[in-house]
Amino acid sequence: MAIWNPWRGCHKYSDGCKFCYIHKGDAKRGVDTNIIVKTDKFTAPIEKYVKGKNEGQYKIKSGTVYVCFSSDFLIQEADKWRSECWKMIKERSDLNFIFLTKRIERFLDCVPNDWGDGYENVTVGCTVENQKTADYRLSIFDTLPIKHKNIICQPLIESIDIEKYLKDMELVVVGGESDCNARALNYDWVLSIREQCIRIKVEFQFRQCGTNFIKDGNLYKVNVRQLCSQARKANINT
Repeated sequence: MAIWNPWRGCHKYSDGCKFCYIHKGDAKRGVDTNIIVKTDKFTAPIEKYVKGKNEGQYKIKSGTVYVCFSSDFLIQEADKWRSECWKMIKERSDLNFIFLTKRIERFLDCVPNDWGDGYENVTVGCTVENQKTADYRLSIFDTLPIKHKNIICQPLIESIDIEKYLKDMELVVVGGESDCNARALNYDWVLSIREQCIRIKVEFQFRQCGTNFIKDGNLYKVNVRQLCSQARKANINT
């Protein structure tokens, strides 16, 4: 697995952004997250070794590449750079590029002219955090020409019903919020989405607990370092 951040910086966009890890991390370093800048890793997917035994080979080996985990791939400020990214994505057909977005309404304005019904090596994850964003974003997501679609319910901040949007999805991921003041994740909400996925036969993953986690009516404080391991211990992935 590789991470490719062609640009960095983002703006808080909806309710799920309240405790965004990007903004928190940047604040500690004195960086203004609202300034979107191109990174020195912009051309990473097509960079090759220039000498040695691997000369001429791509530095990123075939596999999965997570895109824009320090921004949003569809953010407006990156419109001037995105076409170059699509060219690199098309060149590296041996890589599976995955990006998540809260700006799915911009999708058709951001794809290349030859997109057609989608690139085989691109997976798009539409993120939702409550029923309001689920109904708005997923109603759009459902109509878009994308070969591989995931729904990312992270951070999940209330119980949601997404069953009617699951038909063409490959995966649903659920996770809680990470912050000392995080809004609590109720395990019942997680199980409800899991049951919705089982009924429609869509893969389900419980990715992480919330820092504040409710189970059987009890509130638990979970250490940030244990959020993912505690979710795995639930053993409810399908």
